[in-house]
Amino acid sequence: MAPIRTLLSGLLGAALLIPVQPSAADADGRTVEYRGLRLALPGDWRVVDLQRDPDACLRLDLPTLYLGHAGSQAECSGRAVRSRADTLHLEPLDGAPARADIPTLRVEGSDGIPEAAGDSHEVRYALRRSGVMATLSYGEAPDAVRELLARAGTGDGAAPGDRGTSAQPASVVAGPKAVTAQAPFTGAGFDACTAPTQRAMDGWRSASPFGAVGIYIGGRARACAQPQLTAGWVRKQAEAGWHLMPLWVGPQPWRGSGTGLSTDPSEADQEGTEAAEGAVQAARALGLADGTVLYNDLEHYTDRTTWDPPVIAYLTAWTVRLHELGYRAGAYVSASSGGKALSDHHDQAPWAMPDVLWIASWNAKATVSDADVGLPAGTHQWAGRRRAHQYRGDHNDTYDGVTINIDRSWIDIDPGGLADPVQARPLLLS
Repeated sequence: MAPIRTLLSGLLGAALLIPVQPSAADADGRTVEYRGLRLALPGDWRVVDLQRDPDACLRLDLPTLYLGHAGSQAECSGRAVRSRADTLHLEPLDGAPARADIPTLRVEGSDGIPEAAGDSHEVRYALRRSGVMATLSYGEAPDAVRELLARAGTGDGAAPGDRGTSAQPASVVAGPKAVTAQAPFTGAGFDACTAPTQRAMDGWRSASPFGAVGIYIGGRARACAQPQLTAGWVRKQAEAGWHLMPLWVGPQPWRGSGTGLSTDPSEADQEGTEAAEGAVQAARALGLADGTVLYNDLEHYTDRTTWDPPVIAYLTAWTVRLHELGYRAGAYVSASSGGKALSDHHDQAPWAMPDVLWIASWNAKATVSDADVGLPAGTHQWAGRRRAHQYRGDHNDTYDGVTINIDRSWIDIDPGGLADPVQARPLLLS
């Protein structure tokens, strides 16, 4: 990406997007003003005004400046991305949602835009002086976007790269009250790239056949931002009777320094542990109670010789660490790759296998039979209400006048019938 150059702004400005003609020094880009922030963008960045286009998706795979509060994100599709881009979302601090899926830092004074890291490659800054919430998403490192923000005339930043001593978590109150959002469920479910609005969830609860919903709570390969995803959102869906299936989109079985899984099983093992820790942090911030099944979204691959060993190392480490932290483990995998790898290795370490298997096999059959999820006939593997089957992918459905791009699944899960996470660990004999 070309270097990001920025200009200082003098005064707080208008709330709407004000394009400014680029100067000679900014000939390869353009300058944009938003609420007194003046940013010189590289030529390959998009600018999306969410007030004018409320259906626009906050995609994380294209370099973009998003302006204003997010709307319905009705245009979102996809789930995992091979390449994450640098993006910046600016919205008024007043009315910004209390997101729990990524860290939020409050910045006051002039000590700079602080560093912050996380496996989701996203961070928010509540810029108190400017009255702006800034959400950064990045590919490999946040430096370029932090520099853009620090030099944009925020009134909150000094020189780019300075670590602000006044930065602190935006909220210092106790975490949300834990909710149980996974009652035993057999029936239809869906997942969407971004958590739907409350209006959509209410309408679909009454008019659609679905009783379960998959939500993407984090991970470095997550495709869409989640402005709706708050602890309050989770609580409301649980109270309405939705069975929630939280998904973590960690490193994937493809080559890429930003979102790729290591081909070395020992490194993949460590990545699985880190993914579990990140997922639990997000789950607790969202109020998802201990014992909740957290799913790791691991996409399809074709080279099983290369990827089966690190995939098994990654998913077993994910499972073991989740159990240590008091949560149950699920794995979303393709029937012809990750599903076969797990099945082939199941009896070598059954205690380290995911508690629930969510298979992707787009065969249009709403069942969790052995044949339809790609398991051996008559198998004991994941028997007894421990399966989900995504049988149709990436299509639009409309209920109660609300259209969402979804994947469909048939689910047969009883979390109460799963082993207690602590008891699932093996006894180690000395």
